[in-house]
Amino acid sequence: MPQTRETILETLRTMTLPGGGDLVSQDMIRAVQVQGSKVSFIIEAPTPEAAQAMGGVRQAAETLISKLDGVEAVTVALTAHGPAKPAPQPQQAPPSLKVGGHMRPQEGSMRPAGVQRIIGIGSGKGGVGKSTVASNLAVALARLGRRVGLLDADIYGPSQPRMMGVNKRPSSPDGKRIIPLHAHGVTCMSIGFMLPEEKAVVWRGPMLMGALQQMLTQVEWGELDVLLVDLPPGTGDVAMTLCQKSEVTGAIVVSTPQDVALLDARKALNMFETLKTPILGLIENMAVYHCPNCGHEAHIFGEGGVRAEAEKMDLPFLGALPIDLDTRIAGDSGTPIAAGDGPMAEAYASLAKRFIDGGMA
Repeated sequence: MPQTRETILETLRTMTLPGGGDLVSQDMIRAVQVQGSKVSFIIEAPTPEAAQAMGGVRQAAETLISKLDGVEAVTVALTAHGPAKPAPQPQQAPPSLKVGGHMRPQEGSMRPAGVQRIIGIGSGKGGVGKSTVASNLAVALARLGRRVGLLDADIYGPSQPRMMGVNKRPSSPDGKRIIPLHAHGVTCMSIGFMLPEEKAVVWRGPMLMGALQQMLTQVEWGELDVLLVDLPPGTGDVAMTLCQKSEVTGAIVVSTPQDVALLDARKALNMFETLKTPILGLIENMAVYHCPNCGHEAHIFGEGGVRAEAEKMDLPFLGALPIDLDTRIAGDSGTPIAAGDGPMAEAYASLAKRFIDGGMA
């Protein structure tokens, strides 16, 4: 008998949790998908600490579903609803490192000496998934053997600390040099590492440029094949300074197919052209939604708009990525989906391979 979402949930109701109740009644099951003989779903624990203790529950749920008629393969992911509590830090004076301040006069380029390529990842407007693409592309490139850095230059809205699962302050041996952090094989730096998550950055343009200068020239990036820079949305000071002062290899623009998003994406493309920055291509994000229950495809934000824009402007179209619940959960939990297995991880691996084959990384 073929299985359905309902029969999977009904079966999971029969498995009692150690503390009472079951996975369904405790609202821990997400993204149930049944594709022929293959079943997949996510167990979302209330906290990362609870998730660490639920490895046996995940194994038991996978075994239980695998015994159902017609089921040949089961994939069960275990994630958590919120970020892990920061580990207690030893009582010591914080490094005397100040971030911000006006940009200092500097001769020559701000490009770090050991970095072979710098690629800016921009968008005309916020909310199109630019930071999600940046973090997953960085992880996918690292999994293919590239030495990758990720600079979160979206200073007003830094999201990479959450998406990469890093929440501690970088060290500084002398108050000048900054030791970057590492996660999922990627060297990371963000203004979000230096400030509480809830604290707003209330800076004018000169301080933004000073912070960018610090994160490029004072961070010990080491030897990298590529440094991906997650730029703020729009056409402001940070993107302009990066392109003018850092010998940027090129830029990528991320957009949804929606007409309003494309309108702003064209402005970002025009900015890069004005600054004589090579445009390496366009990525269409949230291109399609696949219903996990019935398999129906819905083009929520329109269809093929970014591809058509790339063809119109004679620019490379680097790929289309669907809107996906698992990707959102993975980003919120601090483990980018490209770090695991599955269709979305494969999509980012293909995108990363296209970068490598094209000499971009």
